[in-house]
Amino acid sequence: MKRQFLVAIFAAVALTACDKKPAEPSVDAPAGASRINISTPADGDKIDANAQIKLAYDITVGGEGDHAHLYVDDRRIAMLRQMKGSYMIFPLDPGIREICIKVVNSNHTPIGVSQCVKVTVG
Repeated sequence: MKRQFLVAIFAAVALTACDKKPAEPSVDAPAGASRINISTPADGDKIDANAQIKLAYDITVGGEGDHAHLYVDDRRIAMLRQMKGSYMIFPLDPGIREICIKVVNSNHTPIGVSQCVKVTVG
């Protein structure tokens, strides 16, 4: 049952990441569930190759979650213990890049709650 719930949350987050607007947080999640909202950059944004990227986010950690990790193209670049704020991402190589936040447990294992945006760097 818990696994099915996490799969449903992941699917909802993945579907919202496909729009060309700021990704929306998971909806209809029960109270106490982990949630992630990336407000900037928006999915599909075009970023200058020489510019740092300001990631603005809001995370609610619940259930088995302890904190969150930030990934660029599946490579962990930071641990996020501040649940609401921003993080400056170093300039990225040109191309389509995927920026993700994943909620993890105290052993740094993802619990299945994540949100990703794709940006074009060039």
